[in-house]
Parts: sequence; C-alpha cells; structure tokens
Amino acid sequence: MTEEHPFAQYVRILGKGKTGSRSLTQAEARDAMGMILRGEVEDVQLGAFLMLLRVKEESHEELAGFVNAVRDTLSAPAIAVDLDWSSYAGKRRQLPWYLLAALALADSGLRVFMHGAAGHTAERIYSEHVLDAIGESPATDWQQVRDKLETSNFAYLPLAKFSPMLQRMIDLRNQFGLRSPVHTLSRLLNPLAAPYSLQSIFHPAYGANHQQAAVLLGQPHAAVFKGEAGEAERKPEAVCKVRMAHNGVLSETEWPKLLDGRQEKHETLNVNDLVNAWQNDNMTHYGRLAILGTIAITLQLRAPDLDQQQCFDRAESIWQNRDRKRLASR
Repeated sequence: MTEEHPFAQYVRILGKGKTGSRSLTQAEARDAMGMILRGEVEDVQLGAFLMLLRVKEESHEELAGFVNAVRDTLSAPAIAVDLDWSSYAGKRRQLPWYLLAALALADSGLRVFMHGAAGHTAERIYSEHVLDAIGESPATDWQQVRDKLETSNFAYLPLAKFSPMLQRMIDLRNQFGLRSPVHTLSRLLNPLAAPYSLQSIFHPAYGANHQQAAVLLGQPHAAVFKGEAGEAERKPEAVCKVRMAHNGVLSETEWPKLLDGRQEKHETLNVNDLVNAWQNDNMTHYGRLAILGTIAITLQLRAPDLDQQQCFDRAESIWQNRDRKRLASR
C-alpha cells in the first residue's frame, strides 16, 4: 500500500466538506506553508490547497501561521525602517498616486520600505515598473535596499528577490484564473520588522482578518483599508473605513468622501503624468486628493491622537515640502 503523503492531512482538513472541514490552526498553517516553501509538496496538492483556502477564505490564524512560515525562510538583515508598505495589486483605472504619497513621506524623513509583485494580472500597471520609469529603480537585493534607504529614505524590493517561492505561487493566478491567499499573506510579511505597517485590501470583509492577523504576528502598529484597485491609496470618491491595531488594541475610523461622483476610467495611464505632478503640481483634483488622503491616513497611523483635519493639514505641508527634483522624466 502506498503511504499517504505528509501534506495530505492539510488538504483533508480543508476539503472534508461542509460539516467535516475546518480552518487550520496557526501552528498547522505554519507547518503547511513551511512544507510548501521547502518544496516538499506536489503541484497538484499545492493547487488543491490554495483553491480550497480561496473558497473557504483564510482565517486570521491561518494568515498569521503562513506569515510565520515565510519569515522563517527570510534572510533579511537588520535594516532600520519606519514604515512597511505592501504593494501587490497594481492599477488599471487610475494612476498609482500612492507612489507619490510614499515618496513625499520619505522626503519628510520617514524611512519607507515597499515590497510587491508585478505582472500577475493583465491590463494593470505595477509599482515595480512605474518606479523604474520615473527614476526610482527597485532594489535587487538587501544591500541595495540599505543603500537606497540611507540616501533617499525609500526602497522597493520585488517579492521575487526575497521569496521566489511566494512569487511562483502568485504567478499561478494565470493557471487558476483566481487570486490565491498568497496575495493576502504577502501584504502582512513586513520582512524588515517595521513598527508601522500600511496594508490595503480588495474587499472590506478581509479587513478584520488583516487587523487580527497583525495582532497575532505582534505587529505594533498597523492600518488596513480598502484602497483604490487594492493598493494602499485613498479613494477620494468613497467613504474610507480604516482598521487599525496599536499594541494589540483594535480600532476603526471612517474618513468621509472627498469627491462626489465616480471618476471615469483612464483609457491610458501615462506614468510621465506622475513626474509632472511631482515637479509642477500639474495633476487632476482627484490625483491631488488621493495623494493627500493617503499621506493623512499614514500620519494618523503614526500619531493616533491627531484628528483627521490635523492629518490632512500636515499632509498638505509634507506634499508642499517634497523634493521636486527627486523625479525626472525619461
């Protein structure tokens, strides 16, 4: 008789039907993801596991266990960073204004580390490619991350450079036709252990999971909200609910709409418009509000006692005092 594969137990836990299946415990999730990352799982098992999770929707315990397993494999050095910014969605309707928000915060003195993945969904543009086009080339290793943070307070490192197996699983989207839990857990990685973490979600229902997983992972301060297209960018024409976790204490705030009506989808997204906005303040009202709104949420994450108007006023100051020579057209 053929012996059962060790990973089969985890597929069985998730797949025993409506009454027999359950979520993994945090310890089980850590062990299962560890096996995947070590290459101890057959491709058919990996596909079944990820899609069963996708249908069930991962719990915060599972997310925390998965992140623990990934962190076990990372060899990131000790690099001082203030804010971890995950970027895994890409944009298709609007330009990635959040990148200008992140760079303005870096110019204000905040050490910002951004990580993400590119190319997994058609007709989207990604941070990795846009940053390269506007003169903020991504790092290729941890030493370059350190160097960029020292010189400009900002660094972006692609997921493929520090967790190739996670990148491989994200790339399976084209085979599944669906996103997998990897898109979610990657947002929680915070590989440099920044005290502050900014995350965006696709669907509001995922907010509580991110918030509670951050607590299980010991993240001191985290903010989670539904951003434009799934990126951490304030959507001006929508009410924005921001879930935060501060040293294990959960909270939620609501930011009102900044614009009425729904903005039309751009037929083309010209990244040189970002450079023009940065250098000359030449941008749409929507773009300006997206930048300021994103900075304001970040400021409240770092200083919860500030009210929304104070955050917005400080965001205006940060934006106006940015280094306009930082970006250059190519």
